[in-house]
Amino acid sequence: MRRRSLLIALPAGMVTLAACGDDKDSGGKASESVSPSAPQQSAAPSPKIVDGPLPAITAGTKFGEKPTVAKGEGEPSKDLAVRTVIAGNGKTVAENDYLQANYLGQIWATGKVFDNSYDRKTPLLIQLSQGRIIDGWRYGLTGKKVGSRVEMAVPPTWGYGKEGNEQAGIKGTDTLVFVVDIEDSFNASSSAKGTKVAQDDADLPKVGTNTDGKAPSIEVPKTDPPKKLVANYILEGDGDEVAAENTVLVQYKGVQWDTGKEFDSSYAAKQLVSFPLAQVVKGWSQGLTGKKVGSRVLIVIPPELGYGDQPPQGSGIAKNATLVFSVDILAKM
Repeated sequence: MRRRSLLIALPAGMVTLAACGDDKDSGGKASESVSPSAPQQSAAPSPKIVDGPLPAITAGTKFGEKPTVAKGEGEPSKDLAVRTVIAGNGKTVAENDYLQANYLGQIWATGKVFDNSYDRKTPLLIQLSQGRIIDGWRYGLTGKKVGSRVEMAVPPTWGYGKEGNEQAGIKGTDTLVFVVDIEDSFNASSSAKGTKVAQDDADLPKVGTNTDGKAPSIEVPKTDPPKKLVANYILEGDGDEVAAENTVLVQYKGVQWDTGKEFDSSYAAKQLVSFPLAQVVKGWSQGLTGKKVGSRVLIVIPPELGYGDQPPQGSGIAKNATLVFSVDILAKM
């Protein structure tokens, strides 16, 4: 049975590495958007995929540019219409991958744009899996390559269903038109790819620098742990810096300083983890803020920035334990 990550917020009574304390609104502007997250409905049957009809893209025709899309003409297809407008040459996107993409969505019949990520200047980061994203995206984007621009016309069956989405002004009869620029994709084999940084402090753990998607080694020295938070590059990436309000996508491994025993790992679960920095323990949020995407970071968390004398039940973490993590920052939003 696959063990769920300690970093994922779970129902009450289950192990979690989420922060304790007052709840704060960490959504910001992103909370006002209507992303193609899956609606609350049962899974639809697999669609027939056709290549049209699809409205013309009349402006912003280059990859990464905000597109302008004409209103749909006539009746849309009852099937899922998908067309690769610009063919990329990157890796092939698979179902269950995490997708990083810019997109624009509008209603076929009216041409009304109900959401786009271009204006927010922040690509969407979402898992291409059942229950996490509308089925039109899941079926339409699987098999496409990174660097591609894909246009889709998604009937209600593979969109928001008969209920529609009142917040976005989408009716249960609306076919939706999306233009999606696929910037990157990530899976359980993804790894940081940064430049190696010297690990020359004998009093700190040594972390492996492999970039093959396998868990790096963590060698904890037989010395007393540091009293303050440590957050050092192991591999330094060249991406944007992570901000405190960001959501990050990571691979990670955690061990206890005193024993070197692993207590949690995304590698062992074979599942990447995505979470807002505002919702994890202070050692994580403080340690990753300011670090660059594409990096591997050593984080040593003293008890007061971790769990202190109240570790999660069933976690295997001792009271007042110093925690050691290797974290690969794959993406942010």
